[in-house]
Amino acid sequence: MIEWVRSDRPVSYPDALAFMEDRVAAIRAGQAEEAVWLLEHPPLYTAGTSARIEDLTDPHRFPVFEARRGGQYTYHGPGQRVVYVMLDLEKRGRDVRTFVKSLEDWVIQTLGTFGLTGHIRDGRVGVWIERPDRPPLTDGRMAEDKIAAIGIRLRKWVSFHGISINVEPDLEHFSGIVPCGITDYGVTSLVDLGLPVTLEDLDVALKATFEANMVEPSRF
Repeated sequence: MIEWVRSDRPVSYPDALAFMEDRVAAIRAGQAEEAVWLLEHPPLYTAGTSARIEDLTDPHRFPVFEARRGGQYTYHGPGQRVVYVMLDLEKRGRDVRTFVKSLEDWVIQTLGTFGLTGHIRDGRVGVWIERPDRPPLTDGRMAEDKIAAIGIRLRKWVSFHGISINVEPDLEHFSGIVPCGITDYGVTSLVDLGLPVTLEDLDVALKATFEANMVEPSRF
């Protein structure tokens, strides 16, 4: 069984970390079910284990937290759906690469329910949307915007942290960092792309695609 938890109010980052730490320990001890947590954070930046200080271009805009997950700097704030996945990889093959790919596929399938085609790019973490409506890059490549970030951590083969998908955040808030250390590309959201999607709409799609494609341990 996987418990779905949804928070209706923004959750502080320290409180979220404490919840995940406790839940991961309980899952490993066999005292709690696996969990998927749907939430928002107040505006903040997080630094992953590969974060470079020069990518924090406006360090005084919002609080900055050490995330202790993989990746670099990310922004979280209202209008962005954060999805923390506390799943037991001990019974899912102990294959981190396959697990991350499953998270990527989950995001892409969820975006597909809204008519969007998400892409995974070598060397660029996250899920990307092609923008043929914009001029190409200087090297001729099609412009692309990032719509979702992915970063996880494992403790004794139980995952925590997870993904974030932009529904209707203030996209200007991303300008205080170099998101995930990637330049030349922008950031977008479902509403920015002209889709009148709410957090609740996204939650329904996330749960439907998760249950259809990711519940069975053999999926990993």
